[in-house]
Amino acid sequence: MKKYLISAVLLLFSLGVFGVRISKGVTFKQNVSGYLKRAADANTIDMANAELTKVINYLEANNLTSGYTSVMWETPDEDIGFWYQNLKASQQELETLNSDSALERTNVLMKLRETLLDTGEKTKVTIPKGLSVYPDNLFWGILTLSAFIAMMAGFIVLIPNEEKNNAEKVAGE
Repeated sequence: MKKYLISAVLLLFSLGVFGVRISKGVTFKQNVSGYLKRAADANTIDMANAELTKVINYLEANNLTSGYTSVMWETPDEDIGFWYQNLKASQQELETLNSDSALERTNVLMKLRETLLDTGEKTKVTIPKGLSVYPDNLFWGILTLSAFIAMMAGFIVLIPNEEKNNAEKVAGE
């Protein structure tokens, strides 16, 4: 019985950590990456600017305007400051565009799309990795690793118990 309790606690801890981590990712998508994708897909300057403004307001309100998301070393793709300044520059360009030329407006929207999206095998929004848990990336890395180990331990505790129970059932028959 004690082994079942230990296993349940380990598995519940793991599920709790993974659940909160998933929740943080969903919240980030709702407030940042989802709006960036909509800004990139916008057909008008006003629509793109409105979506980009939502993102920038969220980033500023949550102090996500500078730093690096990396835990061990700083790499350019994890530079929040550069990414944020790039978003601000794009917003400034959208706000100051005074041309009625359809070609110019289209060019600005195309430039914005190229800024916000990375294309390759699959098109995805350009965001520094790990931004959804910033500035606690080290904490979440350790917690996620601990949760994974706890989950494995929880299953390992159950396996010998189940084999013993099955052997007893077979012997009793």
